[in-house]
Amino acid sequence: MNTITEASISTVNPWTWQDGLGFAQGALVEGGTRTLHVAGQCSLDADGTPVHVGDMAAQAVQVMDNVETVLAHAGLGLADVVRYDVFSTDLQAYFVEGAATVAGRFAAAAGRFPAGGIAAQVAALAMPGLMLEVVVTATR
Repeated sequence: MNTITEASISTVNPWTWQDGLGFAQGALVEGGTRTLHVAGQCSLDADGTPVHVGDMAAQAVQVMDNVETVLAHAGLGLADVVRYDVFSTDLQAYFVEGAATVAGRFAAAAGRFPAGGIAAQVAALAMPGLMLEVVVTATR
């Protein structure tokens, strides 16, 4: 007979700016394993203000810094990421100027790449000036 462990879900919010926008930075699912579904991270500072407007390379660095912050707040790291999705207002610029940063951070942390999911070009992101959004799922 299999024993089913009930999962609990809690939010992960290292900042407060998103509260007024109606979403959490992550949803941590615990029960047997821990899984964190991280909301799309963009080039925003700790107050939710866009930074590095117009600079894809710098936005990629900030996005990954924010991904790592949310993961760390849940006791996880880049090595625990099993999938990531990329949304960009300019996918060609992302692959030329940002993809090496995003993928390189995962490879440096885990010695492997997580499963790649969506790589999509979108007309716009949530705030003017944002060019890149990365969504991750991590588990341990």
